[in-house]
Amino acid sequence: MKNRYMQEALNEAWKYQFLTYPNPAVGACVVKDGKILSVEAHHEAGNPHAEVNALKSSFLKQYPNSQLKNITSSNDIHDFLISNHNNFFNTCEIYVTLEPCNHIGKTPACANLLKCINIKKVYIGTLDPNDKASGGLNTLKNSNIDVEINIMKKECDDLLYPFLKWQKDNFLFFKMAIRKDGTCDGGYITTQDSLNLVHEIRTKIDLLIIGGNTVRIDRPTLDTRFAKINKPSDILIYSNQKEFDKEINLFKVPNRDVSISNVISSVKSNFSMYEGGYRLLNHIKEDIDMFMLFVSHKDKLSKEYDIESLGFKKIHSYFLNDYDEVVFLK
Repeated sequence: MKNRYMQEALNEAWKYQFLTYPNPAVGACVVKDGKILSVEAHHEAGNPHAEVNALKSSFLKQYPNSQLKNITSSNDIHDFLISNHNNFFNTCEIYVTLEPCNHIGKTPACANLLKCINIKKVYIGTLDPNDKASGGLNTLKNSNIDVEINIMKKECDDLLYPFLKWQKDNFLFFKMAIRKDGTCDGGYITTQDSLNLVHEIRTKIDLLIIGGNTVRIDRPTLDTRFAKINKPSDILIYSNQKEFDKEINLFKVPNRDVSISNVISSVKSNFSMYEGGYRLLNHIKEDIDMFMLFVSHKDKLSKEYDIESLGFKKIHSYFLNDYDEVVFLK
């Protein structure tokens, strides 16, 4: 059962992979008397952490009319639960993909919250390698809270990998959309839900890299008009030819820098995304850290493409809707 509950936390966290930058994607699952009360994730840097969201949702299951439902800031949720937990969490267990943070930054320390509400037990997927935030394990143990670590550690490490990489130097991933049979021609392939997600990710990255042929043929805009906040990313066009028609839409988007280079090693940003097709992928596949593939199941196709034939191993996938599958490979 431990793996089942941790898998629930992992599944939720992957939905927010890359959207939490510069924070890691983290999931949490609260269980009481063998029943799942809530499964939540960290959604965005500066907002409540996964544990806080999960504890809030669990508390509201028991007290649906509590004023907590109108409280959104992490500090206020912490304060409310510490003052009003009514020993509700004494028989609860929480499964967290990453060691609860032990420092006060934009949000209070989750380890302290778990200590103050006297939660019964904490299951941790993997320990936090960030010295600034680590130490939650010791805080919990020193408070006589039962803790078990390394639950589905490999899977939790896979989830954490982008964070580790952009903390260390830089993280580069490739985004591509295909149909179930592997084809990727003929305009938009996936639904609006996938487009919305891609636009949200573009607001988080430091740099978007696109192939020169794609720019010339598709004449894309590559903006963020479908994101909650319109914050276009800077662009690097990967091309040997330096001349482009400046009437192409991507050059007209305000508040962005567009550069042209044929040297990918010149990329120095912490968090970069490549967008393109098979041709660009084959050129730079040795340089990327992760592959995010949007697979459309909208067309009833009998042939199914073996995505691992691209040279990457599938580590997680989920469906955005009835048609669009999001697959992560590394």
